[in-house]
Amino acid sequence: MSNWVRVGKISECPPGMVLERVAGERVIALCNAEGKLFAIDGVCPHQGGPLGEGELVGTTLGCPWHGWQFDITTGQHQLNRRVRQPQFPVRVEGDDIYVNIEPDAAPAAE
Repeated sequence: MSNWVRVGKISECPPGMVLERVAGERVIALCNAEGKLFAIDGVCPHQGGPLGEGELVGTTLGCPWHGWQFDITTGQHQLNRRVRQPQFPVRVEGDDIYVNIEPDAAPAAE
């Protein structure tokens, strides 16, 4: 069973924007890369930095605390292939953005 949680509106997350949101008991980083939405775990695995407050350049999200960088399309850390942030499927209904926080849900944008 899926667990879709409303996390905001499209108007709140224009292209190039990153938002920190709480979905259920998870903190997520909601990212808009050139009009396509992605959601990854919002807590950096390095020292718990807030990825939702990081800078998005293209599809690379940088942690504001120590600069760890992740590809938001895959969750992959940019330097260490063993580190991957969990991703969450995103869908849009009207102007509302939903994220599926079910642990086994396959990532899929919109």
